[in-house]
Amino acid sequence: MKKLLTLVTACVIASQTYGQQDPQFSQNMFNKLYVNPAFAGASEAICANLLYRAQWVGFEGAPKTLVAGIESPFFGNKVGAGLSISNDALDPENIFTVKLAGAYHFDLGTAKLGAGIDFDYLQQSYDGTYVLPQPQFANDPAIPKNTSDGSFDMGAGLYLHSEKLYVGLSASHLLAPELSFGESKKEFKTNLYGMIGYSFDISPSVALKPSVFVKNVTDNTTFDVNVNAHINNRFWIGASYRNEDAIVAMLGMNITENLRLGYSYDFTTSDLKTYSDGSHEIMLGYCFNKKTKMVPIGKNVRFL
Repeated sequence: MKKLLTLVTACVIASQTYGQQDPQFSQNMFNKLYVNPAFAGASEAICANLLYRAQWVGFEGAPKTLVAGIESPFFGNKVGAGLSISNDALDPENIFTVKLAGAYHFDLGTAKLGAGIDFDYLQQSYDGTYVLPQPQFANDPAIPKNTSDGSFDMGAGLYLHSEKLYVGLSASHLLAPELSFGESKKEFKTNLYGMIGYSFDISPSVALKPSVFVKNVTDNTTFDVNVNAHINNRFWIGASYRNEDAIVAMLGMNITENLRLGYSYDFTTSDLKTYSDGSHEIMLGYCFNKKTKMVPIGKNVRFL
């Protein structure tokens, strides 16, 4: 275990420049605002979301990530605004990010297309009091002491959605900010995202919702293939596959019309499965003034 931790610490900290993968989530279908600013306002309600992930449980110093977001429409659902705050901890590093998103939504028949940008600030700190797995690294000049650095950044995206379908394309770290830690430097590479999902009505009480989520940074591409079965618009259960990483089990429920709770567990399939007890993720969401769908009078069979 100590040899593995030493290797991870050395790879993460000692290198002069390297690409940064944004925090990873399994319930990405409930975390669209964080990766795509064009989603702001798409819910046509004031919606808040909280997501916590404990990755690779049993692995000392493993990532723990918290994301909180809120988004709302304005001006007759033409404009949307959103705020995301995240804290990504991987001992001895910590990245705190704030994203302010804005989007404009165009009517395309029965669908809407959102175009958005976000203005971000990220702050990364290093805890010099962290006890390294191997003491011989304690005085390595490439490993910083207590220090932090921050930078501004930007993201952009497009989000097309209708009652059944959604498609999104987005990018983060467009400014490729670089942070300094003593003699070390860290460069954030541009992350590209793609998402698509559809809802199939299997019966009046069951809807099947498959989706795909793709992430790319430099020459590394990962994809999540998900499917959830929603029952009576109250419960959902599903599974996901992430290439070269994990098989995921998901379940959740709409506690009330406006409040939902979800949970997922990652069964690690990579080489880390020897050292990890998997990953846990909890999602909590609430929508204020949720739009109620009305049946147009002109389509009511009583008036035909």
